[in-house]
Amino acid sequence: MKRRIAPILSAAALAAGVLGISAPSASAVPGECAYTSSTYRPALQYGNTGVAVKQAQCLSNVWGGVPKLTVDGTLGSRTLTKIKWIQGCHGLAKDGIIGADTWNVLYNPALDCYDPYPG
Repeated sequence: MKRRIAPILSAAALAAGVLGISAPSASAVPGECAYTSSTYRPALQYGNTGVAVKQAQCLSNVWGGVPKLTVDGTLGSRTLTKIKWIQGCHGLAKDGIIGADTWNVLYNPALDCYDPYPG
């Protein structure tokens, strides 16, 4: 059984490569957001500052929503509003805290959001 599966998996991998299909790399950073490593994901909340906040702001801009945030490294009211909107789009609690689940959706967002942006 194992001998039959290996050629099938190899063929599938080759076909995917030819078609340009690939799984996203854990080290790939969408939209050139390179303020921190994609593995650095501290819990963030309103009032926090620093490079991790810049990373979250940049990622939120890559994946949509208007208005685009100024990437200033401060988790203020505009960033809080956008994070809550992103959380709602992905079925997460709209608490504004950027924890593991929110980081995950920033790096791997849903394609569409049908929640209107608060305005």
